[in-house]
Amino acid sequence: MTHSPPPKSSMRRVRSALRTFLHQEASGGIVLIAAAVLAMIAANSDVAEGYFGLLHLVTGPVLVAALGPMTVHLWINDGLMAIFFLLVGLEIKREFVDGQLASWKRRRLPFIAAAAGMIAPALIYLAVAGGDPAVVRGWAIPAATDIAFAIGVLALLGSRAPPALKLFLTTVAIVDDMGAVAIIAVAYTDHINLLALVGAALVAAGMYALNRCGVRRLAPYLAGFVLLWFLVLLSGVHATIAGVVTAFLIPITTSPGAPDSAVSPLHRLEHGLHGTVAFLIVPLFGFANAGVSLVGTSLASLAEPLVLGITLGLFLGKQIGIFGSIVLAERLGIARRPGGASWLQIYGVALLAGIGFTMSLFIGGLAFPDDSDLVDKVKLGVLCGSILSGMTGYLVLRFAPRAKRVA
Repeated sequence: MTHSPPPKSSMRRVRSALRTFLHQEASGGIVLIAAAVLAMIAANSDVAEGYFGLLHLVTGPVLVAALGPMTVHLWINDGLMAIFFLLVGLEIKREFVDGQLASWKRRRLPFIAAAAGMIAPALIYLAVAGGDPAVVRGWAIPAATDIAFAIGVLALLGSRAPPALKLFLTTVAIVDDMGAVAIIAVAYTDHINLLALVGAALVAAGMYALNRCGVRRLAPYLAGFVLLWFLVLLSGVHATIAGVVTAFLIPITTSPGAPDSAVSPLHRLEHGLHGTVAFLIVPLFGFANAGVSLVGTSLASLAEPLVLGITLGLFLGKQIGIFGSIVLAERLGIARRPGGASWLQIYGVALLAGIGFTMSLFIGGLAFPDDSDLVDKVKLGVLCGSILSGMTGYLVLRFAPRAKRVA
């Protein structure tokens, strides 16, 4: 439905969702880094047995036979992460309807960069690890960017990271998230329960009808989200997809040229979720999934095809795909690079996009759900690739000369 924007005075009272996003993602990224470090310490110390025991503690009934009894780890990965994906969906919808991706001209470069930044890492992974049929399913692991981690590193750079770079990285990561959601829905769904899927479609249709009828209270949509999550979980499609579907059905009030509308259901829900997701859900996921025991790990372990494929996919694939596509797009006249940023600074941001952490670990768990040994190797590869990308990107941006101002 079309809604007229509220008076500007009411909109000024609400901080822009994009500014809130950048601020909270930056702070949340730093918390996530701390959670990942804490997980590695726990997994390699005297409390390792308690750490892994807590993650596999049975805390619920059998919701789906394939998953077995619900554990702390499952509640985080299949439950809380659905809320993370709800926020991802809200950000995608807002940017497309009322933000930086509202026009095709603005979408062009982020789409090109994000697509190339997903294809190149996947190809490098397959070139390195594709010869082993047991690990081919992991091709999408290095294709995703962790925006919280990347923005967190940018925050450490302060004024040395121009606002245009932060905005560009955000929009590329949002488009990247769209690709990751599509990959999860298509590539990592093996068995479908058609009855549950039909039920999920009916719930989604009901929420769409609420939207069309002008229902703007969030409670009915949130109730629908919970029901949709359960039905999608039963269907065999990963339950987190319910978050994205719900987000696309939440009403939005557009407010072009002004801060986000104070009465828009989508904006209100997005503002309400940001803090919880940035400071609780994502760090919890990081703590639950980053812990890998390094006992027996050697330099030879880093050279194993799965580990090396992920590491090189994140570190080389992302920078080649994103930076190369931006250079090519500008030289061909398809799109212009972000204003106020030098080529070296853009290269630094392309390096930071190789921080795959949250999404990469998540996809790794989907790729090898029944093989803890392969999942541990995934974690090692993701950590190596993300640390290498983050440190190199930070150093490039830290010492890159600032772009010359055009008079």
